[in-house]
Amino acid sequence: MVFEKVQDDSNSSDKGRQTNSSNPKTDQEWRRELTPEQYNICRLRGTESPFTGKYHSTKTAGTYRCVACSSRLFSSETKFESGTGWPSFWSPIAEKSLSTKTDDSYSMRRIEVLCRQCGSHLGHLFEDGPTPTGKRYCINSAALDLEKK
Repeated sequence: MVFEKVQDDSNSSDKGRQTNSSNPKTDQEWRRELTPEQYNICRLRGTESPFTGKYHSTKTAGTYRCVACSSRLFSSETKFESGTGWPSFWSPIAEKSLSTKTDDSYSMRRIEVLCRQCGSHLGHLFEDGPTPTGKRYCINSAALDLEKK
């Protein structure tokens, strides 16, 4: 799978601004539309504590959408139990729904996963997932909204 690399704007004065849309939102608009936890994770690149998110052990069938813009991101059919405490998926619904960038925070190198539509931080991508992809998309529950089948 190939993902678009996005510019790291974490030191930008536009922190919290939607960058991948023709209708950008201001930081104030994001704060008004998202809960404090959602804002912290999606706009400030935070993370929820392991085993605390509402979807980490959910087995409900459906489509996981971005909580900020409702883009379709993951299917319950690719969700698996990774034992990490976060919802994990071996593949997105479509490659074009996500973008990635290098994340060197916390003295480690990881691959950050973002919603391509609104630029929201979702979680991280690891190369230790199950077949057929070998990928583990480790995603914060607070960045997702489950649309049940």
